[in-house]
Amino acid sequence: MMRDEEWLLKEKYDGELGAPGFAADCARLEAGEPLAYVIGWQPFLGLQIWLDSKPLIPRPETEYWVEKLLEKVERSESEYAETSAAERSRESASGWPPEDTGGAGMVGRSDGRRAERGRARRHAEALTRFPHALIREAPIRFLDLCAGSGAIGCVALAWLPNARVYFGELDPAHETTIRKNIRENGLDGSRADVRIGDLFAPFGALTFDVIAANPPYIPAGRALDASVAEHEPHAALFAVNDGLALIRRIASELPHRLNPGGVAYVECDSAHAERARALFAASGMRAQIMHDQYDVPRVIVVRRERNENA
Repeated sequence: MMRDEEWLLKEKYDGELGAPGFAADCARLEAGEPLAYVIGWQPFLGLQIWLDSKPLIPRPETEYWVEKLLEKVERSESEYAETSAAERSRESASGWPPEDTGGAGMVGRSDGRRAERGRARRHAEALTRFPHALIREAPIRFLDLCAGSGAIGCVALAWLPNARVYFGELDPAHETTIRKNIRENGLDGSRADVRIGDLFAPFGALTFDVIAANPPYIPAGRALDASVAEHEPHAALFAVNDGLALIRRIASELPHRLNPGGVAYVECDSAHAERARALFAASGMRAQIMHDQYDVPRVIVVRRERNENA
């Protein structure tokens, strides 16, 4: 028995060799269909990502940079919380601010203004200490753009309890899969917003603190393994001509979609990573190339400075 067949038997059929459907699924593997489609799901950073609508299968390379991104966001939120808590502790020790009077009369309004100034001071101190942190007192807006299965956004829901997570996907067939992945992984669906449409179009004037995108980026005409070319969706793989068509559009609109101090991670073709980076730099943002776990150029990390205006 081949390794993929052993994995199929264990994960889908609980090791029951004569289970109905096992032989037919082995034939699917023999024909070159990816194991993840045959089993029905793919692991991704501790979640089980279902693939009912046959979206692009999440890759380990994507898993790597998504983990790095979410670690950064977690760390930024933690640093801000610690700074705010320390400042509140100092204020409490000094007897300030006075007890809340319920806002009655001039004393209540004065205390409210003091409390507001205290929040502003804590925020300013955090900004000074962590100038590139993703700091918001309101919930973070996280966008999984070109979401496909919704794997990235689902992990964001799991890791970031103070995030409102948006999923943007062109193919309406994947909406049910995204919602299933939220539900089956026990995630908080009240913080999820799934929208169908072309790139940023479904989001109106919304802007975001974090954008994670895995758009189609393979140049037209490039040969791929048969298991990919014959089974995975070409619309999620190929971008016309040089493979940068979608990335050009993302780079053009990103300054208007990324909040000051925000960050975007955009996966790209390793052969065109520098050209992709230059597109974001030309839009006036700081952009650098990040390598994956195999030391291959894999993602463009884009930051918007806090003093920039859209």
